[in-house]
Amino acid sequence: MAASNTPLLDGIENPADVRALSPDALGQLADEVRTCMIEAVSRTGGHLGAGLGVVELTVALHHIFDTPDDRLIWDVGHQAYPHKILTARRDRIHTLRQGAGLSGFTRRAESPYDPFGAGHAGTSISAGLGMAVAGDLEESDRRVICVIGDGSMTSGMAFEAMNNAGSMSSRLIVILNDNDMSIAPNVGALSAYLSRLISSSGYRGLRNIAKQVAQRLPSSFERTARLAEEYARGLATGGTLFEELGFYYIGPLDGHNLDHLLPILKNVRDTDQDGPVLIHVVTRKGHGYDPAESSDDKYHGVSRFDLITGTQVKSASAAPSYTNVFADALIAEAEKDERIVAVTAAMAAGTGLDRFGERFAERCFDVGIAEQHAVTFAAGLATEGFKPFAAIYSTFLQRAYDSVVHDVAIQNLPVRFAIDRAGLVGADGATHAGSFDLSYLCCLPNMVVMAAADEAELVHMVATAAALDDRPSAFRYPRGEGRGVELPAEGVPLEIGKGHIVREGSAIAILSLGGRLGECLKAADELAVHGFPTTVADARFAKPLDHDLIARLAAEHQVLITIEEGAVGGFAAQVMQFMATSGLLDNGLKLRPMVLPDIFIEHDTPAQQYRQAGLCAPDIIATALEALGRQAAESPARA
Repeated sequence: MAASNTPLLDGIENPADVRALSPDALGQLADEVRTCMIEAVSRTGGHLGAGLGVVELTVALHHIFDTPDDRLIWDVGHQAYPHKILTARRDRIHTLRQGAGLSGFTRRAESPYDPFGAGHAGTSISAGLGMAVAGDLEESDRRVICVIGDGSMTSGMAFEAMNNAGSMSSRLIVILNDNDMSIAPNVGALSAYLSRLISSSGYRGLRNIAKQVAQRLPSSFERTARLAEEYARGLATGGTLFEELGFYYIGPLDGHNLDHLLPILKNVRDTDQDGPVLIHVVTRKGHGYDPAESSDDKYHGVSRFDLITGTQVKSASAAPSYTNVFADALIAEAEKDERIVAVTAAMAAGTGLDRFGERFAERCFDVGIAEQHAVTFAAGLATEGFKPFAAIYSTFLQRAYDSVVHDVAIQNLPVRFAIDRAGLVGADGATHAGSFDLSYLCCLPNMVVMAAADEAELVHMVATAAALDDRPSAFRYPRGEGRGVELPAEGVPLEIGKGHIVREGSAIAILSLGGRLGECLKAADELAVHGFPTTVADARFAKPLDHDLIARLAAEHQVLITIEEGAVGGFAAQVMQFMATSGLLDNGLKLRPMVLPDIFIEHDTPAQQYRQAGLCAPDIIATALEALGRQAAESPARA
């Protein structure tokens, strides 16, 4: 039997075993955790670069702190794979992001070592402060540690939480994992020495004595002494901003040097001083794996890859991705109209706007993880006659809903929302599913809401949004590849609020909105074989509705089925409201809305998720036959 390449890690069951190791052994443990993580992600795909950057920090945290009694919160959670390996989940690490396997993020239901679940950025400090205050109320001595990346620090929520924490006496430890910021000066031996000094109980005790003495002196002397001390520390360490927010700042530290991390974490753990502390740790994404370190994106998110070369396995597809189709269509529109600009919130590559930015650098704006700001920034551009396209994932647009309502819809500003990742998204799971945008946008006055059934429709919807300049609009489209239809030479604006018939029948009508059109056509084929000619229509617009089309479908068929990739309260709710108030339900029509079920669907392949959701061809067939009163035995076998 070949010798294990992780002999030390093989003996680790949980963090108690990490705490039992000598500090000298932790470097080897970190190397083995990194090896384990790379092997696992090479098989499953997932977020790699961020986790590689925090391996040493993860080992140090579990060695110093008494998790899970001490609460360790990972912001976003995509860097928590090393944490999962050390917290009794190593035996399942090869199931990452697979159906019934480990989540790609932290998840309370998965482990007691995950005190707070996440998938979106900027939540850790708020949650951690809540836990710290709860500890104060319970008179507990547990520590609360939040690890937040520099990207997440651009989230307004993080600063709201820091502003609140800085005004309180609760003990909270925030670790800023800085892997891209320019605020980091020297992180060598001198910086580490100064950080050890100012994190020590002796220094902080002496500092408090000096404060008490200064308080007995004239106020002008006290104020001058305080400013001198804080700005001296700020100049030495770069922490003036955090000090002004009320945090005791320590750093910057080399996040890959355990000799620097361990004594400072121990000092912070053992101090009896109240108030929040921020430890500034500098790391490198992809650290320890050459292909990741040399990649532009440091292997932030990867598919399965070859361990030796780092070459990622790409699935063969003849169809382009919806994201790339959107990018190409927007570039084409921007070539014709210099007032078109693009806005994204730290997802330039994910939304395709990196390509737009390469062509129109001065017209592309990445505002950081700040969706609320992104929307209102776009609204400001619109007031001055520009044509902003705000490209934001459906799940992230949720974070900016007040801005969509207050700053865009009420003022009827022509901001165009390009909503990527509509519907179910696969391995990222419930935190990233685009389940709710139809529900939360269709209820807004002034809003035009479109959904692309295929990639050709998406091209036309980009053109429609570009031409629509008197109100806000949104168009949604799925993750992944298109259906393989031929793309038009150029986008042509659609008539607002008009759908179209794709296939004619007489018994059953299926009114589809968005990416389930292919499944609707499959269902129609099977229903026709069983003697039920089926009309299939593409609604195109969830708002405004095509009243004429809906009235025709209602008048000419026994059954009308609506289908959408969204939660209850969206397209079907709009259709039913219109039909009820127009009397279209008064003559015996059987109406059956098909929407996402009222559950959060966990990570799996998109195909399996839609089977679980009941939005595939066999489900449409079963719904139609049930409405007609047919027995289950008469229905075609489920795939």
